[in-house]
Amino acid sequence: MLMGAFLLYGIKLRAQHPPGKIPLIIFDTDMGPDYDDVGAITVLHALAARGECKILATVASDGHSSIAPTIEAFNQYFKQPGIPVGAAVAGAPDFTSDNHWNDSLVTRFLKKPRSNPYPPALDVYREVLSRQADNSVTIITVGFTSNIRALLQSKPDRFSVLSGMELVKRKVKNWVAMAGGFPQGREFNVEKDAAASFEVFSKWPKPILFSGFEIGQSIATGSRVAKGDAVKNPVAWAYRYNLGSYDKNPQANRPSWDQTAVLCAVRQPEKYFYVNGPGKFKVDETGYNTWSPQPGGLHYFLSHKYPYETIAAVIEDLMLHIP
Repeated sequence: MLMGAFLLYGIKLRAQHPPGKIPLIIFDTDMGPDYDDVGAITVLHALAARGECKILATVASDGHSSIAPTIEAFNQYFKQPGIPVGAAVAGAPDFTSDNHWNDSLVTRFLKKPRSNPYPPALDVYREVLSRQADNSVTIITVGFTSNIRALLQSKPDRFSVLSGMELVKRKVKNWVAMAGGFPQGREFNVEKDAAASFEVFSKWPKPILFSGFEIGQSIATGSRVAKGDAVKNPVAWAYRYNLGSYDKNPQANRPSWDQTAVLCAVRQPEKYFYVNGPGKFKVDETGYNTWSPQPGGLHYFLSHKYPYETIAAVIEDLMLHIP
């Protein structure tokens, strides 16, 4: 770890979140091919309920028709039905789990289904960003990079006279991504839309903090959540159902890939992990990534500091949040 860079990154984060200010979050999730996204959106709502952040919008990065309604079902359950929900941009990956947990969850828990289509995630991004103060928004992605590419490529429209790149430069503070493997690897969120990843990670103009595959892989959560009231609580239902049916063999817990990104976007990441950098996260046309230390770079990544069980307890305590 580059200690000087680690301290610098910590100073940056503290400067971005001065007393009385909380992170303003746009949450971008695939919420279907896997179900750690359920834990992630629960952690996010738990932190928001504690006054640690504000959720500006929640958007799907997977084009399957069940993803946006699943996101909305959780927003309704957490008593935040007014949070905007966006559907993935055209061309995003379009699939979900073979056990069809999204459809079952929506049928059970979406109390007020929409009669009109969900707006495209790009429209949600541009409208929400245009209304925020400069350098104020944290984007969390725990899915594919399709929406981010569309945002960077976007032109001035009815929401803003700024291009997407200009809008990001002006309004976004930082991006926290569950993406990649460190120091090198081929990771699902990066690879599934490799063309988008190749473009956005080379062009994104603001700091990025990466929670790589190896971080969440070792943090097991879900068993306590699954013991909850699966009739009333969609989080308990999702974990109970998926722990029993997602893989061929029932599992006691699931890795916590996406929850780590949310935790470190809202709270100081140095409290839970080492922060390494600065450097450059490079992706080739196939979605394979490498890390290159680089003075003055805008990219940073997490590495483990504590026993896995220590962080798992922090995350699952938040996942037990009841509105």
